[in-house]
Amino acid sequence: MYSNEEYLLELLTEAGLVMESDLQKVKTTKKPNESTLEGLIKTGVVSDEQVAQTVAVNSGMEFIDLHGFAASPQLKTLVPMEVARKYKIVPVGMNGPAMQIAVSDPYDFETLDALPHVIQPDLEYFCSTPALISALQLNVYGNEFVTDASSAAAGGMKSDDAPVIKLVNNILLEAFKNGASDIHIEPLEKDIRVRLRIDGVLHDVEHHPKRLHSAIIARVKIMCGTMSVDEKRVPQDGRIQMAFQEKELDMRVSIIPTNNGESVVMRVLDKSSLRLGLSDLGFLSDDQDTFEKLITLPDGIVLVTGPTGSGKTTTLYACLNFINRPDRKIITVEDPVEYELAGINQVMVKEDVGMTFGAALKAILRQAPNIIMIGEIRDLETASIAINASLTGHLVFSTLHTNDAPSSIARLADIGVKPFLIASAVRGILAQRLVRKLCGTCKEPTSLNEREMRHLGLEASQLYSANIMGPKGCNKCRGAGFKGRMVIAEIFKVDDEVRNMVNMQLTTPQLRKRARELGMRTLREDGIRKVMAGMTTAGEVIEATMADAE
Repeated sequence: MYSNEEYLLELLTEAGLVMESDLQKVKTTKKPNESTLEGLIKTGVVSDEQVAQTVAVNSGMEFIDLHGFAASPQLKTLVPMEVARKYKIVPVGMNGPAMQIAVSDPYDFETLDALPHVIQPDLEYFCSTPALISALQLNVYGNEFVTDASSAAAGGMKSDDAPVIKLVNNILLEAFKNGASDIHIEPLEKDIRVRLRIDGVLHDVEHHPKRLHSAIIARVKIMCGTMSVDEKRVPQDGRIQMAFQEKELDMRVSIIPTNNGESVVMRVLDKSSLRLGLSDLGFLSDDQDTFEKLITLPDGIVLVTGPTGSGKTTTLYACLNFINRPDRKIITVEDPVEYELAGINQVMVKEDVGMTFGAALKAILRQAPNIIMIGEIRDLETASIAINASLTGHLVFSTLHTNDAPSSIARLADIGVKPFLIASAVRGILAQRLVRKLCGTCKEPTSLNEREMRHLGLEASQLYSANIMGPKGCNKCRGAGFKGRMVIAEIFKVDDEVRNMVNMQLTTPQLRKRARELGMRTLREDGIRKVMAGMTTAGEVIEATMADAE
């Protein structure tokens, strides 16, 4: 109720409003979850207005009686509804440029320090009772103040007249409409830049005055609900969950201090990706057939490799969707759990309490799963447990950070896994990249130039039956000519011959050469197929496969 109740009880005793006998009686009769002060008010020893007046006098604030207070319709434009709820305050008017705010606890210094950043710097504080403030809140904001409590706690977007609220909501709306995967709010020397990452490419979309920076950051922190508005010296992480236009939005938020102020990145977690099938990812039919056979094996390890941002997690989720059946127990170990998968047990890594990948894996093996997904193999402990699990009848999915599929063998060996264990456990490796898909509405026929032909190693005779297409731009793709992304893939099957080569500790180039002789297509070769099918452009494939230029 009050942040410094012990001090307040001393004040009430010194003022003669509460006797020592009253304190002793209330302490022995009050309910377990009730404070002594609440007990004193409940039993009528002291009224809540007497408490508020005592607090006001000793804190230097003026007491304001809100009984019958005339709530002007303009009041709710001064303070956003969720701010009033979070900080237990209510606006009562303006005094020139200063906004007048009623608070119930003048000793809540965290709130008093935060409000100038959240609302405006020039504030005048008055003290009133919690009950009177609650009544006026309902009067000012209406029934929505009560009925919208749960959505406000989750950061729900509501129509609001506060400029900063509308500004942040508009940024989120723009990101939602354009299918952005990331929102970047960056303080520059003289202004604030807002950028959206759409189909893997950052677009500069808005600039705002630097004076709004503190208010924008405070608004984002409030929407997260777990961040400290006052703390600006260290990085903070949080999450925003909200419903908008009948769609659930989920954003992972990272705030970090920079030389120009705090910078925000909001990763939009698109739950529609959970329903993607392998064909939706961009696999051509032959590769899809090969990969489906790998992921339906009864045991072994299937790895998905590629750099950060290459869609590895989405591919793993698509695999789990494909093989998820009631007769199979599937457990994942992730850092963090970004999406909730129906019918699948998900475990989040928490290294600060000792729940590492290794510790989690040891525990979940006792849960008798059929299939295990490990977010990433990072060290020998995790790799060893994963391999042992695969050799004892479990199918294991995981990711590695390698440039291509065959080099994953060397990566596991570098971690410390013995070659014979790698050869025995690994069933297949998928390396992937993401390229932008041409907009199906406006793409148009085109041809490859000499540079593109040279980079892709193509001859004119190979393009005779090709369907080369290029971007044009329309309203559906926002004039970009591209809409969405797809996978280009390299699938390395570990058969008996490859196992022998692994046991012989052949080099990655030797493994790669033999894999290609056995029919493995490289990332670039798969990309070329998709260029010739009119699905993407040569420029996209060249950029995504610069390391695969042989």
